[in-house]
Amino acid sequence: MDDERARSDHRFRDKGWRLWDFAQEIFVRCPRCGGRAAVFVHPDHREEGRSAVLRLIAPHRLSCLGCGHTASWAPRTGPGGSPTYLPRLSGPDDPFFGLPLWLQRPCCGGRILWAYNTAHVDVLEQYVAARLRERHSWTGSGSLLEHLPAWMKSAGNRDDVLRALRALRADA
Repeated sequence: MDDERARSDHRFRDKGWRLWDFAQEIFVRCPRCGGRAAVFVHPDHREEGRSAVLRLIAPHRLSCLGCGHTASWAPRTGPGGSPTYLPRLSGPDDPFFGLPLWLQRPCCGGRILWAYNTAHVDVLEQYVAARLRERHSWTGSGSLLEHLPAWMKSAGNRDDVLRALRALRADA
């Protein structure tokens, strides 16, 4: 049995991931040089044990190793200093600076397959490859995988989606 088939016959158990779990480091296209840059929680706000949701409203930094470009993002705050804006986690742009994601490519008739980083690609690849997909018991319909578009979950698109995910991994 070849590796591709062995991998696609496995069982996948959803661990209840949310998209914000993958938003700790997001690969984007640098606005200056067009190379790969990263958006991440500002180093001064990376406290251990801080929840993924709280890290979303922490200041973020954009950094490109190719050209040295940097930028900072901070949430808008209200009168008491509380954040009044939660970044929108959706689509092929990063939620903080609005830059195009580095990991995106056309798939399945012009749709865009995208991921924030290689950990995100890993989970998507394992899920799509699995013949048996089990939900997490306490997430209901709230997990990242429950919200994937039907074309990504379709067995008929499995080969195309896996091919595109492998290409994203190579681009990372």
